[in-house]
Amino acid sequence: MKNILFAITLLLSQNFYTQYSYPETPEKAVDDDYFGTKITDNYRWMEDLKSPEVQSWFKKQSDYSHAVIDKIPHREELFNRMKEVQKMSGDSFETIQQRQNVYFYTKTKKNENLSKLYSRDLFTGKETLVFDPETLGKNTQITNFNVDSKAKKIAILLSKSGGEICTLRILDLTTKKLLSDEIGPIWSEFAFEFTHDDKGIIYTKMSTADPDSNMLLKDMKAMLHEIGTDAKTDKILASREDYPELNALTEQFTSIYFTDDYKYIVLRLSSVKFESPIFIAPYSELKNKKIKWKQIVKPSDDITDVFISGDKLFLLTHKNAPNYKITLTSLSKPNFEKAKVVVPESKDAVIIAIHNSKNYLYYSLGNGITRDKYQVNINNLTTKEIQFPAGVNSSLSLNPRENDNIYCDNMNWLTPLTIYEYNPQKGIVEKSKYLNSEGSYPDYEKLYVVKEIEVKSHDGVMVPLSIIYPRNIKMDGSTPAYITGYGGYGISYEPRFSTRLSVLLEQGVVLAVAHVRGGGEKGEDWHKAGMKATKPNTWKDFIACAEYLVSQKYTSPSKLIGSGMSAGGILIGRAITERPDLFAVAIAEVGLTNALRSETTANGPNQIPEIGTLQNEEDTKHLIEMDAQSKVKKGVKYPAVIVRTGMNDSRIVPWQPGKFAAVLQKNSGSGKPVLLYINYENGHFTSDIDIVFHEYSDIYSFALWQVGHPKFQPSDN
Repeated sequence: MKNILFAITLLLSQNFYTQYSYPETPEKAVDDDYFGTKITDNYRWMEDLKSPEVQSWFKKQSDYSHAVIDKIPHREELFNRMKEVQKMSGDSFETIQQRQNVYFYTKTKKNENLSKLYSRDLFTGKETLVFDPETLGKNTQITNFNVDSKAKKIAILLSKSGGEICTLRILDLTTKKLLSDEIGPIWSEFAFEFTHDDKGIIYTKMSTADPDSNMLLKDMKAMLHEIGTDAKTDKILASREDYPELNALTEQFTSIYFTDDYKYIVLRLSSVKFESPIFIAPYSELKNKKIKWKQIVKPSDDITDVFISGDKLFLLTHKNAPNYKITLTSLSKPNFEKAKVVVPESKDAVIIAIHNSKNYLYYSLGNGITRDKYQVNINNLTTKEIQFPAGVNSSLSLNPRENDNIYCDNMNWLTPLTIYEYNPQKGIVEKSKYLNSEGSYPDYEKLYVVKEIEVKSHDGVMVPLSIIYPRNIKMDGSTPAYITGYGGYGISYEPRFSTRLSVLLEQGVVLAVAHVRGGGEKGEDWHKAGMKATKPNTWKDFIACAEYLVSQKYTSPSKLIGSGMSAGGILIGRAITERPDLFAVAIAEVGLTNALRSETTANGPNQIPEIGTLQNEEDTKHLIEMDAQSKVKKGVKYPAVIVRTGMNDSRIVPWQPGKFAAVLQKNSGSGKPVLLYINYENGHFTSDIDIVFHEYSDIYSFALWQVGHPKFQPSDN
């Protein structure tokens, strides 16, 4: 009976739109010759986002997509349910810092959309609202903050409408007023901190605030700002132009910070490649006209992170250890080959990250599904496992310059985030008194099953696959399923509870996460097996995992939804162009679907270590293979596709998703809809919960309509 019902609803959905009259999209052919391979790009004209013609086209596409989606019933129910589940967790906490006996944190209250900055007196328990960003205008968002040593001032990084081009303001905690200093532009992910005397701030300055400029993420400068002065007079501490001896590339980010004892300034020339050049200089160099930098790490050293304590230089490295190890050498006379091994490489798990408190170094040991925490005494190098609850444990220090207090986010696929606190001297893991809200979630473990398996890929390699499904599922292929993956930069897709995906589960959908090559689930070798020449493994692993769901009758191709986001745009774009028959729906979110043109964007050169460059003939072959746009062929029956972009996105510029939607609209022979979903109040992401939930209620409703879910079928009239 269930199969008959799905067949009827699917037929109705096909009859709902017998033909899609998309807004007209001109084809203006541009022929490129990539070392002998000729490729025609009919949509190069879209890359001029300032063009009135391009802006008009995006607006028409947006209006058309909403006209289609608005006819799908029960979208508002999905949105309301997401809001309900989000409120079940109570308030949610983001960045947390401690100064003396006060906690400072950003918090989103359960009935609000944006986070605000609060403080909590640990003696009295009293909470105080410190700063509401929307006093500076609607949809102003706090991206990050840092408190000075005496808790007299807070530097707050602010953005607008999901954009990542931010401005730094300074709040005087005595007067509760913002100082006149306006520092920037600063990219959302870059760190900043106060000088030892709290009279200055070091930060990384972008070369432009123009989101459409090709220089947006190039030629950045490490800067020193003296509080109370005009930011135009800020001192340059490091840059490609002013410090040619650094041999910095134009796309490398000049990330800068102080050691905890303020003995040194540390400079990293960062990029998507974690093996960065690292330099140090004595703190006293700040007073000099020009900093004398000394290089301590080269990319060829295979070191991805360092921690400096006095003359001790701790290293996180995968040199001859693909699952990583932690070693120790002297900062004044570093010798990496003879460095003492503090934590040896594990054969069954990967050392994922390190951070420190005043007297301890902490590291994470994980396998992509769980992440355990360990401590190392900096002085005697003794190691101990911290007994946090099972799951993914991600910790940070509350104030490494003052104490050894850390907090830890604990989560699983079906377990919402819980924050724990820990101090090595006490040795007790405690659920945080002030950083949690009492949740009222359903008992998800009674409703759903989590299965962790490995699937044989195209070349025989076993790929981890996480499957979450209703306990009452009928294994007959009739159930809709949603599969996603990432596979880039050595980043693991670890278990985490998702409000929006929990609501999708409630619709009777199977959820699956493919831990494909290119990620870090199995160490650096796993990462290298899905980049540049080996990048096809990423989408072929994804296809193998999707085929497994079908073969085991969790779902069928007519019920399967594939999804990829950002760098995962390569994954989903190439999965549906290689196996269009395997998926009923594809969701491509802010995706890298035009790899051949990525290098022309502001963020493109930064991606070269991961995907390659058109300046190299061998790399170009691999970029051609990754490029989903050029793989779309006339008349092929592609799945229904919804392509999401944010017009404030500076990471994956909107024309990439726009061009992918256009080429699919023009060429797909399936008769299924291809929609470009555009948000004018969003970037690559946003912290505004209402915007996020409205987007996903629309996107999921579209997908459920296309797989024949009875609840989401539009009427014929």
